Amino acid sequence: MAQLYFYYSAMNAGKSTSLLQSAYNYREQGMHAVLFTAALDNRFGRGKVASRIGLEAEAQLYDQSTHLLEQIHSLDKKIPIDCVFVDEAQFLTKTQVRQLTFVVDELDIPVLAYGLRTDFAGETFEGSHYLLAWADKLVELKTVCHCGRKANFVVRMDEFGQAIKQGAQVDVGGNDKYVSMCRNHFRQLVWQD
Repeated sequence: MAQLYFYYSAMNAGKSTSLLQSAYNYREQGMHAVLFTAALDNRFGRGKVASRIGLEAEAQLYDQSTHLLEQIHSLDKKIPIDCVFVDEAQFLTKTQVRQLTFVVDELDIPVLAYGLRTDFAGETFEGSHYLLAWADKLVELKTVCHCGRKANFVVRMDEFGQAIKQGAQVDVGGNDKYVSMCRNHFRQLVWQD
């Protein structure tokens, strides 16, 4: 029986690496895995899931207008899909997360979604919010703060190394803009009043 999984963490926990390894495992067994990634994140090229350690794979693109259920159903008719992987799942809409539940429940295809739990202000992204609510399995991938504690927040930094406390929720970037921190250090930098 297929299930919807949400693998979540702060940045630099190896989400994309884990996704690529799992997709490779399916392919190594002769199974057909389909990867999706957010169109707005093209840091590593369009239509690619890439990890900081150098692994990468081709992926289907999605944006807020993509009807994932229709696209997956169409792909499944051509070559039966054994598993769907979604990178940058925080960028999914509520409707798209609902569509993924249909992929699992109606098409009987497992879906493994990987993404951030919260943004730079400590608020959940729309996709993460509904994945946390509707996924069958929640798996936290862990990374560490500079102090050695578990990092579960992401701080957006300006070019001077100062924490940014306001702005658009989505500003795609990597280590050049974001630092993963424990709640204590995040609170000191972002929630200080």
